[in-house]
Amino acid sequence: MADIPGIIEGAHLGKGIGLRFLRHIERNSILLFMIPCDSKNIKNDYDILLNELKQFNPELLDKARVLAITKCDMLDAGLIEEMRKELPEEIKSVFISSVAQMGIDELKDMLWIELNK
Repeated sequence: MADIPGIIEGAHLGKGIGLRFLRHIERNSILLFMIPCDSKNIKNDYDILLNELKQFNPELLDKARVLAITKCDMLDAGLIEEMRKELPEEIKSVFISSVAQMGIDELKDMLWIELNK
């Protein structure tokens, strides 16, 4: 499993930890996309990360994926429900906070199910 906050736009061109990290991802069976809840546009950030994978190796798009929205201890239930409507529909998602231990069990369960498919 790999978490995908390590990718930045241009990673497929070697920016950031770029190619080294992308080669690491090729060996994983599931990809965990982690985007903070204070992102200006979570769907756009997800699309950027997905595009970097596609540019590097289109076969990476065939891997199982989960989206974790992080730092959610800053949100109330109403805001989470509003944000949920804006998330990409093609990926399973969960709102988490490591500080508040929110959504962590749900995330582990989601990953376990995906890993055992």
